[in-house]
Amino acid sequence: MNHYPHRPGVLCLSGHDPSGGAGIQADIETLAALNCHALPVITALTCQDTHNVAAVLPQDPAWVARCVALLQADQPIATIKLGMLGSAAMALQVAEIAQGINAPLIIDPVLRAGGGTPLADSELLSVLREQLLPRATLITPNLPEAQKLAGLDEQASVQACAEQLLKLTPAVLITGAHDDTVNVTNRLFTRHDGNHSWDCARLPGSYHGSGCTLAASVAGLIAQGISLPSACQQALDYTWQCLLNADQPGSGQWLPRRIRPEQA
Repeated sequence: MNHYPHRPGVLCLSGHDPSGGAGIQADIETLAALNCHALPVITALTCQDTHNVAAVLPQDPAWVARCVALLQADQPIATIKLGMLGSAAMALQVAEIAQGINAPLIIDPVLRAGGGTPLADSELLSVLREQLLPRATLITPNLPEAQKLAGLDEQASVQACAEQLLKLTPAVLITGAHDDTVNVTNRLFTRHDGNHSWDCARLPGSYHGSGCTLAASVAGLIAQGISLPSACQQALDYTWQCLLNADQPGSGQWLPRRIRPEQA
């Protein structure tokens, strides 16, 4: 029998996407590519394709808590990656779960589907801001999500959003794909580790699952002991490569290729 080094376990609390572009499958593929072990617990089922989300079916919070309790008793959890929650009740349960696990918490605040369908009502948003953001190690919103989380209008700048969000959470990585610029600028703001900025070339097309890929890769890199700024930089580079090599299996958005043939 071959003996390989232990892969750090990352608890993934995310929705299920049957198109395979985002959610739990994105978490699993990303973490496998980064030599981590995903512990996937589904928070919501969705009916969706590569165009948009048609319906969301939140799962039972008590069932999710039971799954996590068994996993926590069975093996180490190095980090937690949080994606779509589906309901305020689930958000409250996840906040309790995160409080009971001594591990960094990476939050991808999924508020809207790529096709435009809202995925978080005002009650869920309130729980996210009040219960989960204060427990997070890092949140990874795009600019529209940052504006909504910060309680600001659609004209608010990245800097204004960061100033408000740092009152709620210790670090925020605001991605720049929604800007109308030649290059994409991604900015990390922190309370204690300074601010950082990284540029990359803007790729053509629309992508499904890029935010999940980024947050999962940050979680996986932190699970391996990499510092927050370095983890963000490496995760952004990895995500860009996944988008560069994306394919379009359906008639909608392109899907990141998180595991390439040479990694299989």
